[in-house]
Parts: sequence; structure tokens; C-alpha cells
Amino acid sequence: MTIQDAMRQNHMSMYRLAKASEVPYTTLNDIVSGKTRLEKCSAETVYRLCRSLNVSMEDLIAPYMLKRPSFENFKSTVCHRVKSMGDIAFIVDTLERQEIRDYYDRKWYPESLYLLAMLDYLSRENDIPLCDEYDDLRLCKLEKPIYPASVRAICAAMKNDTAMKRAAETAIPEFARFNIIENEVKNVV
Repeated sequence: MTIQDAMRQNHMSMYRLAKASEVPYTTLNDIVSGKTRLEKCSAETVYRLCRSLNVSMEDLIAPYMLKRPSFENFKSTVCHRVKSMGDIAFIVDTLERQEIRDYYDRKWYPESLYLLAMLDYLSRENDIPLCDEYDDLRLCKLEKPIYPASVRAICAAMKNDTAMKRAAETAIPEFARFNIIENEVKNVV
């Protein structure tokens, strides 16, 4: 749970949290904006925030301690989860864990949108209505397209972008909508 999640859950503004926790507003603003890393704050500051937000220090610090994997590793992990869990169980698990919003709030936009694309793709494949909880994110699009490493490697070897053009033309629509070029998510080894 990020500090923004905890504030939202407690219907608390930054001003109100600063007052309740006795953490200076400027310090809190720096933490919320990402200018100051929460995991680098003093234990006293974290304790005061947690006490005021009624969350454990571990719950508040954990998301900030996560290391971001490469996007290729992330995609592979998601595809393996789908394969091992099955489509429906994956959809339910992803919605329950609220990973899509969590990644988006961390500003991990490719991961958030990839997971949402996977959710939408599996929903279409299984004739399941889309969850409207993420309609706001469905309006987002990455600034530049992200191609699979294999496609980028082929283009580098051939010294042209033919493979990228072909991949973009045949991309799964739910992924292409977010500027993520993905052609195969089911055949993972």
C-alpha cells in the first residue's frame, strides 16, 4: 500500500495527515510527490505517518522497497501466471490484488497498462464483460511503442524496421491500444 493509497483509504488530505502526524507539510509533500523516498525517511517520520494512517510500518514501506524488474521479465512473469493459473483465475486474482492501480500509482505505466491489456484480452477471449474500475486507465497510451525484445533483435540484425512494422500490424488489439506491441501471450515456455 502506497502512502497515497493509505491517505485515500482514510479519506485524508495531505494537510490533514501533516497535522495529525505532526510531520511537516513540506516533508509530506516531498514524500507524496516522490521527491523524498519514504524508505529513506527517519523511523520516527514513518512511525508518525503510519500511526495517523492506521497502517503498519511494514505495509507502508513494502511497496517502496520493491525493485522494478525489466519489462521483459515482467511480461514473462505475467504470461507464466496466466498459464499456471488459467484465464479466469488470473482475472479474478489480478482484480482482487489491484495490481493494475498499484503499478499505475507507482508510475510504472508500462507494467500497469500491460496487465490491464492482459485482463481485457482474457476477458474478450472468455466472453467476460470488462471491469469498469479501470476505464480511466483505458484512455491512457504510452508515448512510444514498446516492442518485444525478439522483434528489436531481428530489426537490429537485419538493419531495418520491417519486423517492427509487421509486429505492429498483427499486434493483439488490447495491447496495441496502449502502444504495447504484443503478438503472443499464451505460448510461453
